Amino acid sequence: MAIRSKKAKTPRSVSPEQLKFLKSVVILVTGLLLAFTVPTTISDFFLPGSQSNGSVNLESPDKCDNCHGGYDLSVEPAFNWRGSMMSQSMRDPLFLATMVIANQDVAESGDLCLRCHTPEGWLAGRSEPTDGSGLVASDNEGIHCDFCHRMVKPTELGVNPFPNDPEYTNSTYAADQAYLETLTEIPPASGNGMYIVSSDNAKRGPYADPNAKHQFYYSPFHQESALCGTCHDVSNPAFNRNPDGTYSPNNFNEPSPTFDTYMMFPVERTYSEWLMSDYNSPTGVYAPQFGGNKTNVATCQDCHMKDVTGIGANKAGTLTRNDLALHDMTGGNTFIPELIKQTHGGEVDTDALDAGILRARDMLQKAATMELNVTENNSEYLAKVRIINETGHKLPSGYPEGRRVWINLKAYDLNDQVVYESGKYDQPTATLISDSDAKIYEVKPGLDTDMSTLSGLPAEPSFHFVLNNKIYSDNRIPPRGFTNANFEAIQSPPVGYTYNDGQYWDDTEYLLPSETRKVEATLYYQTLSKEYIEFLRDANETDQSGIELYNLWALNGMSAPELMTQEVIQLSVDSDNDGIDDSNDNCPHTPNPSQTDNDADNYGTECDCDDTQPTVYPGATEVCDGLDNNCDGVIDEGVGTTFYADSD
Repeated sequence: MAIRSKKAKTPRSVSPEQLKFLKSVVILVTGLLLAFTVPTTISDFFLPGSQSNGSVNLESPDKCDNCHGGYDLSVEPAFNWRGSMMSQSMRDPLFLATMVIANQDVAESGDLCLRCHTPEGWLAGRSEPTDGSGLVASDNEGIHCDFCHRMVKPTELGVNPFPNDPEYTNSTYAADQAYLETLTEIPPASGNGMYIVSSDNAKRGPYADPNAKHQFYYSPFHQESALCGTCHDVSNPAFNRNPDGTYSPNNFNEPSPTFDTYMMFPVERTYSEWLMSDYNSPTGVYAPQFGGNKTNVATCQDCHMKDVTGIGANKAGTLTRNDLALHDMTGGNTFIPELIKQTHGGEVDTDALDAGILRARDMLQKAATMELNVTENNSEYLAKVRIINETGHKLPSGYPEGRRVWINLKAYDLNDQVVYESGKYDQPTATLISDSDAKIYEVKPGLDTDMSTLSGLPAEPSFHFVLNNKIYSDNRIPPRGFTNANFEAIQSPPVGYTYNDGQYWDDTEYLLPSETRKVEATLYYQTLSKEYIEFLRDANETDQSGIELYNLWALNGMSAPELMTQEVIQLSVDSDNDGIDDSNDNCPHTPNPSQTDNDADNYGTECDCDDTQPTVYPGATEVCDGLDNNCDGVIDEGVGTTFYADSD
């Protein structure tokens, strides 16, 4: 893509009136340039694979429900898929508002978004106009059954991707080759929506013995993470990587000179992060909390479609399996499903969405573990919080804008009053306060100086994702198996932060005041930040989607943070060294090892000025009774006229 401009010639001499007029023209033209959409065409976003020419027509998921739903909500594909964000990808109001800005900034860029959010509409040729206005109701079904179960692994013609699998070689290889031969260009890898979806109506899946009532092909590809990588490695094909690691826009009205994932600008690298992790191994990683019937997890499907016991269809003869993939595709989004229930209540299964929210919350609570340690540091305390990434990709991963994880740390005194807080979130205003100690895990892409000059936007972190061509910072926690070299190779290295090879955790230290008696550390996740929602509202010059999303956000808790994990430490403090913790000591600053308290006023003999009177102890309220109630050496001060009844 390119923006061309011409320099205006200045007259050799101008009158004051002419100068004033020229200044107004310059201001007007500058304003027009800043608001100008990059004049790209659909060619700039061409990608190989199946094309949007109507040669592939997908069947409705309603047809699949006849066999794959209505019999067991805990395991059946239909109900669980309908509660996932995969099924709601085209109803998602956040996506829709984001795509508007993309089309505003870079003409026709919405085509890149629609590829994965409505594959049925895209394959049928309804992705143009790229604002989605040409889509029909069925295109709202998002990433659905027939799309996934007709996918073919990108492979060079004549090359068997599974040569050691005789079942595939004898039953499916020929059919896959037949469709690959129809493509003008085969994608070099799984990613960026460069999918291959067979025009053959037969369903592909991971079982060789499905006993199905329809035509099927056995497909090992459906057990590979590469299947998920089709839409979970996202690059901007309008940029190409330079030898120095920077990114420049391609020539206007031309596709990418290379469709290599790692030569285009990285938007998401979830699949590649997995590719470079210990999860991508024959044994995977021991994580029974994710795998259902599996104790070790290796692929995306192992965690996000865990193995359960049950049948995959309601027809007689369907086999009971212990490795039935639960079609819930659970991620971490608990907020957007609530909005979808309100905006599309008549066409979605609200019970399925509610179940999906609970699963997402459970997934978030498994995604990280925390270790909290507190030690004395002279007269203060040092708290150390370790966050351990339990996922097979960065924490957090995926779409970068508005998504974040952070630590909230609070210190309390003996009276349970907060004496220190970092990472405070103000719920009434949805504001995360970035104090000097705050640890927020996120990635910040933006525009470099060249793109700033071309677009008129500042060279800084930016939410204009189709214009972004630089990563300004990335401190997200890598997964097990991380190395700096491998993550540099997949364009997802730490930026402005440091992780050692092999490190899949992060440590943060906090210096706490001497009065600290309890420390509470909480890890939060948020789908949508206030800054991003306000950007989508304010930057939208096309329609009302940004305002509508903002109003939904404001009325539904403003994407309240989700608690991922929490640890609390009650400090053991013995100020007087008498062997009794201050929290249980009736004389915390005066040795009283016997804990004698004759008048039962909770002040021991050694620190109570009169241990025979329960109304007398340090700090008590002075009353008119002839006693020094508060132990300050003065009797009945501040209580008015002193008068005592005759004891007789």
